[in-house]
Amino acid sequence: MGSGGREHAIAWKIRQSKLVGKVFVAPGNGGTAEFNVPINADDFNALSAFAKENHCLTIVGPEGPLAAGIVDYFSKQSLPIFGPTKDEAMLETSKSFAKEFMKSHDIPTAKFGVFDDSQKAIDYSHTLDGKVAVKADGLAAGKGVFVCSSIKEAEEAIKSILEKKAFGEAGKKVVVEERLDGTECSLMTICDGKNALPFGSAKDHKRAFDNDEGPNTGGMGAFSPTDDLDSKTTEEIMRRITLPTVRAANFHGFLYIGLMLTKNGPRVLEFNARLGDPETQAILPRLKSDLLSALLTIQESNSIVELEWSSDYSCTVVMCSQGYPQTPKTGDKISGIQSANGLDGVTVFHSGTQKRGEEYFTNGGRVLGVNGIGKSLPSAVEMAYSGVSMIKWNGEHHRNDIGGVA
Repeated sequence: MGSGGREHAIAWKIRQSKLVGKVFVAPGNGGTAEFNVPINADDFNALSAFAKENHCLTIVGPEGPLAAGIVDYFSKQSLPIFGPTKDEAMLETSKSFAKEFMKSHDIPTAKFGVFDDSQKAIDYSHTLDGKVAVKADGLAAGKGVFVCSSIKEAEEAIKSILEKKAFGEAGKKVVVEERLDGTECSLMTICDGKNALPFGSAKDHKRAFDNDEGPNTGGMGAFSPTDDLDSKTTEEIMRRITLPTVRAANFHGFLYIGLMLTKNGPRVLEFNARLGDPETQAILPRLKSDLLSALLTIQESNSIVELEWSSDYSCTVVMCSQGYPQTPKTGDKISGIQSANGLDGVTVFHSGTQKRGEEYFTNGGRVLGVNGIGKSLPSAVEMAYSGVSMIKWNGEHHRNDIGGVA
């Protein structure tokens, strides 16, 4: 379920399974055109009817359907589905819930306050000299976080969310938290309600332009693994953060943990109740195990098995429409995808594309994720950009420094 690059990557990996019969993607994009089912991700009735008729295991990609309770809806009909329930997904869908949850269960995170009054939020930011992160409480497509360096920036962010309603209902409350210093990275995990296993580490590049400048986006690229998460640090995160969270929340599915590695140890920046995008496009090409088999094991026996990973590095560069993230232009013809896909070690994942006949056109802000595999991070980066160089459309934009800071 879904229409982004994450969902294309999941479908691509599932298709490699010896257990798979047919793969369907609802509603999909240009890259999954031959598998697409024209049902929107919010049409639970049509989706469940299709899943029942075709004997499907449903895998949920994006956060929206999880927030709306699709797992609960399918489960009531005894339809197999992989992902967290609506209550479990609140770790992502409400930042205030997640922060209070972490406080209650002694999970390390930044100190914080939750507010629905802008003046009280501003007053709290003053106690931290404006060096805060201001976050819209609800889902904001990865764009509801402001990292502030001054009282003025904090005030502007708070007013944007609470007074100007920049994120609508998602901004009815704000979380104002201490800005942490350190190295930011992400750890994906796969969970069965009691236990969890690492599902690949990655580092995402959020800012729109080179050198981490410009507005925040849904993600301009990622690489995996990140050497910041060595085995000792990963073990600490699993012990102090992941397992306490999974057991307290009875969490099933993919749990994404956004982290800051501080001088005092790992701290949680955010939880996502699903795989990240574009991190998934960088992580899944490194997975040697059968993904479908792993998901079925959790679904059928409520247990997880060890996964095997390649020692290779992986880098994904996101190619965007002109004007992204504010006002992306769509409808432009794309050339060179087939040539890029023909390179050994390069895979092109589609996100905002539409297929008309045998041609592809832009249909969103983030259009393609071009992945490269290599024995080292520099060689993976080189492969990814080799693919990028072959793909063209009017006004195309990408960063030139993805993977440049290991």
